[in-house]
Amino acid sequence: MRITRKLVGVGMFALMTGCSTLHSLNPFASKPKGNLPAPLVALKGSMAVRTAWKLEVGKAETYMFSPAVADNTIIAAGGDGTIVRAEAATGRQIWRTKAGTDLTAGVGTDGTVIVLGGAKGKLLAFDMDGKKLWETQLSSEILSSPVVGQGIVVARSIDNRINGYDAKTGQKKWTVQRTAPALTLRLAPGMVIHDKDVLIAQPGGKLLSLILATGAPRWEVEVGVAHGATELERVTDMGGTPVIVDNDVCAVSYQGRVGCFDVATGSPRWTRDISSEVGVAADERFVFVPDEKGAVYAYNRETGTSAWKNDKLAYRRLSTPVSYGRAVAVGDYEGYVHFLSREDGAFLARAATDGSAIESTPLVVGSNLIFQTQNGTVTAIAVE
Repeated sequence: MRITRKLVGVGMFALMTGCSTLHSLNPFASKPKGNLPAPLVALKGSMAVRTAWKLEVGKAETYMFSPAVADNTIIAAGGDGTIVRAEAATGRQIWRTKAGTDLTAGVGTDGTVIVLGGAKGKLLAFDMDGKKLWETQLSSEILSSPVVGQGIVVARSIDNRINGYDAKTGQKKWTVQRTAPALTLRLAPGMVIHDKDVLIAQPGGKLLSLILATGAPRWEVEVGVAHGATELERVTDMGGTPVIVDNDVCAVSYQGRVGCFDVATGSPRWTRDISSEVGVAADERFVFVPDEKGAVYAYNRETGTSAWKNDKLAYRRLSTPVSYGRAVAVGDYEGYVHFLSREDGAFLARAATDGSAIESTPLVVGSNLIFQTQNGTVTAIAVE
């Protein structure tokens, strides 16, 4: 079951980390009792898709891994410490290695360095040939994929401490500590590097921009605003990774809002109320987001006005979507990838992977869409 549906209370961490991650035990679970996942209906299909290749990298276990792209290759990792680099067009394996420890987060790369989170808070760096460069110890577990750019590796631990390291040596350059709310979901909020800044999705529904070289804050904005009388009702966390298109950064929060903000200043362009545990996709015209009940929404990126809604995938635990050509694609808990019309949300096609949940953020590389499942299958789906 997805780890993002586990409740963590500050001050109760030891108790909560012993709890099961079973979806039914989470008070915030997106599939309440009695709400069964929507059955899949047969599709005639107006768009041709096919599986281009598959690659096994090892199960994610209780964590979430997303592949990364560099120089027309993809790098993927699994929970048992497996790291693989392969050609993005063909899936041909270039190399496969072991990290020497179990892994909890990844993959991040700038095309020169590969970074991953290891067991017990280790941060690991490898070169593009799979040779280990260095490792260092963080203060607690790493759930969010580290990122690297401008010669700096940025990693965030579960206690919401953000560190910057020299990408060549692993020497710590700076530390930023942010207070976590009393209760959070056990999310893996993402980070993205843009020019000289790193934008970081935060527990509590905030989006933070730091200067990459020094860790100094550029701006901070609330994507989700807490509501309600109790701590449970006021939980508003961010999963997924912020998405940058032109001068906008777009993001979504659980029990909060979706919106786009000025990437330089954090000033809001627009926001709309919604609740989602996963990230958004954005392109020149639209922002796409699944809500916690499995409805997929499209908003006009300039104005935030609603473009369409597809609610035929209810309670199927949808992944972060991806926009490509005339379609927006989203994975589900059974490993299916659903292709919806970018213009009106109608079903266009469907593809199967390995039957296990898709929780990672998809990639677009050339004409292939790349998804990684919790059982460790990396699948490239070609859109024809």
